[in-house]
Amino acid sequence: MIDGSSQFRSHLRHARGMGSAKEGTHHWLAQRVTALALLPLTFWLVFSLVTLSLEGHLEFITWLSSPISGTLMILFLLVSFHHGQLGIQVVVEDYISNITIRRTLLIVTKFISYLLATLGIVSVLRIIFESL
Repeated sequence: MIDGSSQFRSHLRHARGMGSAKEGTHHWLAQRVTALALLPLTFWLVFSLVTLSLEGHLEFITWLSSPISGTLMILFLLVSFHHGQLGIQVVVEDYISNITIRRTLLIVTKFISYLLATLGIVSVLRIIFESL
């Protein structure tokens, strides 16, 4: 005999462990703060690169090795890769339903973001210290 009460049971047992992670507000705020930080940094970088576009390689190295330009470039790299990783995380969480694939993609995305940011920062630091 089939239990007639099963039709009244909720689907809560299927949703266990998939509820709110209590990080949505922090994630949302982090995206907005990094976007706000990227506005002046992007304008600075575009203006600087347009100004340097008629110059040569040596002038670019000299520009990047200055303390202000080098620091702002490192800051730009940190903020932009973090902002990009946050954005990709939202897309993956919203559109990938398989939990295993979702977790794998989130880990790979975070790893690649940190790797590329580190590579950029090391490159800037190498230019700075080799030009001293």
